[in-house]
This record gives sequence, structure tokens and C-alpha cells, in this order.
Amino acid sequence: MPLEFKYEANDICELRISGVLKRDEFAAAQADLAGQIDAGAKPRVLVLGENLEGWERGADWNDLDFLLSHSRAIARIAIVANPRWEAHALAFAGAGVRRAPVRFFPPNEAAQARAWLVE
Repeated sequence: MPLEFKYEANDICELRISGVLKRDEFAAAQADLAGQIDAGAKPRVLVLGENLEGWERGADWNDLDFLLSHSRAIARIAIVANPRWEAHALAFAGAGVRRAPVRFFPPNEAAQARAWLVE
């Protein structure tokens, strides 16, 4: 499975992505996260892009429902991936558009990313 979602202590929501990110898998993770938010969580999202190969081509990535309805509840977003994906990942996460700070980390700084989330 290219996308794994798990919720941890300290409201950390870990999304582990490998290969090509599929729209339907991402939508399922968003629905799960929305349920956590609706239950009162203020998630700190940790995206681990391991062997990331990009985003599914031809998929409708323009659905802004989650962003508009639940984005304000997200505290922070840390993205850990190969630096070649930095610009794409920051744009995809809405860095500079959403209220939550979004920060990119190279793979060797995964521990720093996790620490930054809980500062």
C-alpha cells in the first residue's frame, strides 16, 4: 500500500507515502483525519515520503473540501522527503496559503521534523 495513515500520541498524524500517491488513497486518509478533527483533535501532520515517485497523473487534485472545512484545525505540517520533491510537496500541502505552518525536511532530518511538530 503506497499510503499508510496512523494517529499517534501528541496528536501526531503520520502519513507514510511510497511510490505514486493515488487520489483515492489520499481522500481516504483525509476522511480519517477529518473524523479525528471532528472528535476534537488538533493534528500535527507528519508526512514521510519514502521512495516517493510523485502524484497520480490525471486525477482530480482540485478538490478543496477538506482544506476549506478542516484545515484550520491542523496545527503544523512537516514533510520529510527527497529534496527533489520539496517545491511540489510544499505547494501540494498549501504552504503559505493555509494557516498552519508547513515545513520541509530532508530524509536524514526525520527526527527534527517530529520534534518541530510538537514545539
